[in-house]
Amino acid sequence: MVDSRSGGGAAPTVLRVVLGKRLQHLREKAGLSYEQAGQALDVTHATVRRMEKAEVGLKVPYVEKLLSTYGVSGQDEIDEFIALARQANQPGWWHRYRDVVPEWFSAFVSLESESHVIRAYEPHYVPGLLQTEGYARAVLRAGMPQAPEEEIRRQVALRLERQTVLRREEPPMLWVVMDETVLRRSIGGPEVMREQIDYLIEASEQPHIRLQIMPFSVGPHPAMYGPFHLFRFPIEELPDFACSESLVGAVYFDQRDDVSSFLEALDRMCAQAAPVARTEAILSAMRKEL
Repeated sequence: MVDSRSGGGAAPTVLRVVLGKRLQHLREKAGLSYEQAGQALDVTHATVRRMEKAEVGLKVPYVEKLLSTYGVSGQDEIDEFIALARQANQPGWWHRYRDVVPEWFSAFVSLESESHVIRAYEPHYVPGLLQTEGYARAVLRAGMPQAPEEEIRRQVALRLERQTVLRREEPPMLWVVMDETVLRRSIGGPEVMREQIDYLIEASEQPHIRLQIMPFSVGPHPAMYGPFHLFRFPIEELPDFACSESLVGAVYFDQRDDVSSFLEALDRMCAQAAPVARTEAILSAMRKEL
């Protein structure tokens, strides 16, 4: 678990996780402890542990020294590790928005960008990947009432650019369960809500997007404590990640037992929520009420 809040440490990004996992495998294969690896780098064992957990970046000289310490001599394998380390240290496309994006959310965008399955439960508002520009602006303004207009504009631009992941050649599967509250709460006024619901209807017709509505009539359900996302990757070294967001940051989980708890709750909700086949009819009925 990585707890990343305002002023806290960096949460993991995808390539750092891959690099850390591979180096951990090599260390264990070589039969070396954290302490022994730390001695080779002249750092503490805690620093090596943080490197493997992707909580800190890995400098290329450190990677080269670790590979030598772990007995890696093949030039092709060394070149592959060095290339990965350099790539992992490159800023993502979202770095352009670093003036308005906290570190904890940079990690979220990284996970979102590399996933091949994204699942989510949202009790408050339409997930960012499915928001219209008008809806996004209204949500951000409500959350940051004192923010300058330019900051809101850049936040909206970031949100819309994130959505390009759903339009790439091989988009991730996006499976969202939204509470009925999301659609009943008027955000931005009737015109904005009509546009947003139209967009959701259009999105629900895409083969890689599944939307389910959790009606009030269901009553209590397993995830009433708050929203969360699950990320799955097409990379062997990467575990599934769960992200639970709060007002001031997020907590990222990658331990199997933790992630399984989120997955089980979401599976139960999917069974309770309206079937995917009924989503368009539900959305259309709600639109008529606006």
